[in-house]
Amino acid sequence: MKKSNLFILSLIIAVLTALMLLNSRDENTKPAEASAAVALTVSETTASETEWPEIIKATGPVSAWQEAVIGAEISGQRLIAVISDVGDTVKKGEVLARFNTEILQAEYAELEANRISAESNKKRALTLRDSGAMSDQAIDDYLNQAAVAKAQMDAKALQLKYTDVVAPDDGVISARKATLGAVGSAGDELFRLIRQNRLEWRGELTAEQAVRITRGQTVSITLPNGNTAKGSIRRIAPSFNPDTRMITVFADIETGSSAQAGMYVEGQIILGKQTALKIPAKSVVLSDGHNSVFIIHNDASGTTVNRQKVQVGQIKDNHAQILSGISKSDRIVLEGAGFLNDGDIVRVSTKKGAEE
Repeated sequence: MKKSNLFILSLIIAVLTALMLLNSRDENTKPAEASAAVALTVSETTASETEWPEIIKATGPVSAWQEAVIGAEISGQRLIAVISDVGDTVKKGEVLARFNTEILQAEYAELEANRISAESNKKRALTLRDSGAMSDQAIDDYLNQAAVAKAQMDAKALQLKYTDVVAPDDGVISARKATLGAVGSAGDELFRLIRQNRLEWRGELTAEQAVRITRGQTVSITLPNGNTAKGSIRRIAPSFNPDTRMITVFADIETGSSAQAGMYVEGQIILGKQTALKIPAKSVVLSDGHNSVFIIHNDASGTTVNRQKVQVGQIKDNHAQILSGISKSDRIVLEGAGFLNDGDIVRVSTKKGAEE
């Protein structure tokens, strides 16, 4: 190879080596923070202390406090009027249905005539008692006949009274089996009545929950339509169900709510109040079955966030009760927590995040 060619090749190698050294020096002199990408701009908040109601959650049905069965008290008579229906509010003594009275009235008139005749015979026999014109046995027979005639007429009058089917108490008709034109039999169910329109919630509690329950404690019941109904515990069952190992508490529901018998709902029994931390609910991220928040730190690499598991209690007015996992001094991501990963570098907005 000629000397001129060797010289050119050596020159090219020298230039390339110099360029590589220059690029390496430039990369090593870049600041570390310039190569790290900011994941997100976030706002921050801190926890505050407040009083939270201490509650026990349980589920159970809404039922009638007492449901009265209203039945027929006479037989062989036809229903000629059905006045009340399901959902009607009725008063004690109000007529709900009526049986035919024509046959009973005719029988009553006949018995009344018999009673008048027997009463007349009784009076005549008594006037002859001292005269000896009638034996004592005959006089006693007339007295007995008069008593029997009166008893028969009274029984028929009672049957006539029972042709009007009346409400035994104030309340709401919850079921109707009475059918117009049907011939009744004594004991047939005609209506059911929720007495005094009183409803109760029957919550099922574990043994651990039951030991903290006392009469008079307030219950907040969440209904299927999202409304709530208030109540108070009236009594506690004396024993646990051997199959479910649960015990039932009975809570009276305040009148005027939209609760209805048959609903299966959740209730919150309020035990008292406790002081606990609260943060905006949107700061809490649910991931892999765990609740977490992101805590902001300033270190050598910049502003970073770390995922911190927390125990969440109640959610109320867009705030979450935090039972453990953070302290009041922690800086917590408010806006953007759902888009972060553990260790991300962030930029904290100077504008204060809204907590409401």
